[in-house]
Amino acid sequence: MSTTLYQQIQQFYDASSGLWEEIWGEHMHHGYYGADGTLKKDRRQAQIDLIAEILNWAGVESATNILDVGCGIGGSSLYLAQKFHATTTGITLSPVQAARATERAQEMMLNLRSKFLVANAQAMPFADNTFDLVWSLESGEHMPDKTKFMQECYRVLKPGGTLIMVTWCHRPTDTAPLTADEQKHLQDIYRVYCLPYVISLPEYEAIAHQLPLNNIRTADWSTAVAPFWDVVIDSALTPGAIFGLLRSGWNTIQGALSLGLMSRGYQRGLVRFGLVCGNK
Repeated sequence: MSTTLYQQIQQFYDASSGLWEEIWGEHMHHGYYGADGTLKKDRRQAQIDLIAEILNWAGVESATNILDVGCGIGGSSLYLAQKFHATTTGITLSPVQAARATERAQEMMLNLRSKFLVANAQAMPFADNTFDLVWSLESGEHMPDKTKFMQECYRVLKPGGTLIMVTWCHRPTDTAPLTADEQKHLQDIYRVYCLPYVISLPEYEAIAHQLPLNNIRTADWSTAVAPFWDVVIDSALTPGAIFGLLRSGWNTIQGALSLGLMSRGYQRGLVRFGLVCGNK
């Protein structure tokens, strides 16, 4: 991972995570609004529902040692630790996130079996065949080498273990390449959210076959999660959020001002929400 990108991602989440938690809580990812995206629900419940729906889709009913790649402030890690009575390890590029996740584990009395580290997901500090569930929820989009990232997830996964990867994608390009306007739209998203680039779900599936994962499944849940961005936009317009943005600095303000990029990306079918799972 290039030093510049590493620093940009770290600084973005160091600056914005506190405000996000204040307004939205511990889960820093999309919500689930039903398969057709029409269910009305509490925004935080929608985020918890997304985790539950992903586990159900992947057929994961138990796990003992879990890795959460791109753990944020521990939302998924601590949920999974409680659900499966498991040991969890979360990694992030943000020292602020790792420290807050550690605090939250202590508050929830999960600190003896949940730990959080600052680590590079493309060079993880773990032995081969360590975890029986590797969970990556909306972190793949930040990775500058998607193949290397998935190889690392595969390396630390135990034989028989499950890899679940959920990530931002762009539309498939098998029938038509991205237009100049679509490429510009994506570049605007990359700049605001510190992304090197995204790829299509079929490209992720191809990497999964190369690893090689077994029992590979993929799904596109764009319709189910797209309403999330309109909910976020509404929440950003409250006095508390506006005041928090002013405290958090320009990068966070820029991110808030650009929320419509994601909403419009979904509307035009350019931005996709892709799921991949398989076993080692």
